[in-house]
Amino acid sequence: MMRWLHWLGTTRLTLLGMALLAIGAALSYDNPVTTPVWVLVLPLLLLALNLLIAIIINPAINRRAGLLLFHIGLLAVVVLVAIGRLTSMEAHIELVDNAAFDSEALFNVRQGPWHDGDLEQIRFVQKGFSVDYRPGMKRGLTHNHILLADDDGRMQPLVIGDDRPLLVNGYRIYTTSNKGFAPRLTWVADDGATVSGSINMPSYPLLYFRQANEWTPPGGEAIKFWLQVDAGLQEDAAWVLEPNRAAGTLVINESGRRVELQPGQSLVLAGGTLHYDRLSSWMGFKLFYDPTLPWLFISAILAVLGLLLHYWKKFSAEPLLINPSADDQSLTLTGGKTA
Repeated sequence: MMRWLHWLGTTRLTLLGMALLAIGAALSYDNPVTTPVWVLVLPLLLLALNLLIAIIINPAINRRAGLLLFHIGLLAVVVLVAIGRLTSMEAHIELVDNAAFDSEALFNVRQGPWHDGDLEQIRFVQKGFSVDYRPGMKRGLTHNHILLADDDGRMQPLVIGDDRPLLVNGYRIYTTSNKGFAPRLTWVADDGATVSGSINMPSYPLLYFRQANEWTPPGGEAIKFWLQVDAGLQEDAAWVLEPNRAAGTLVINESGRRVELQPGQSLVLAGGTLHYDRLSSWMGFKLFYDPTLPWLFISAILAVLGLLLHYWKKFSAEPLLINPSADDQSLTLTGGKTA
């Protein structure tokens, strides 16, 4: 039994665990949906077991306060990372102006098997944004305006961004570089049925030269759109993207003809009438959830303090000795005088 314990605490098992963790990290690169979370969790648990046994059986660790604290902090970090992979969640969502957060609209959802967060607690409405750009089309701060429901159900204004997440019930919601324009359309079929919605154009200004999309109305044929946007874009100077001040001409190609529509104009097509109500915008958000983050921070601080304590005691017990070279020593001259 003791032989097994000693083997479980050896550095050879540590190297095996690190190799398996490296393989799991390679398989999990970019979070592919087809890769199970266990390719990371199992190596982490193996390393945690290895570290725990080493703490118990190795007197070089458990009899030195600094090293003991360091290894306990390191063990906590490894265990918490494994728990975080099992309980975390990542997802994306795109919201047009005046749209409320809807958990059913999440996409690219990746979550651990133990995730139990309550998405119903997230209640906010998207109200538009502005983005600062530096010369060379370098994106700066994003100022995204939302209305957040408080505990009494009242909507309170709030500004979030890439560096200022919305914090709700353990979830962190950040803006992303993915954003753009969304023409608001209304389709009135010949039988009177009405459908309203928005068509998200490709990300702007990244794809400013390709603002095209298509939509098939109920009972009708596919309609191809192209949006001509005037948003003050400047590639060689600083500018601010403010969708609420932008103008957009909607170009429609239908049956070999090209028609330009301004907001408020309509076009009669086969099966109904298309109304271009107004130019709106959409913002992409990243949702992140990991309940272990604060505990990871505390564990890392404990590990660092343990390492500092260990080396402080080591250098206090063994002061650094400096032996001066012969060239640095004083020269003794006749009469006892030195130079």
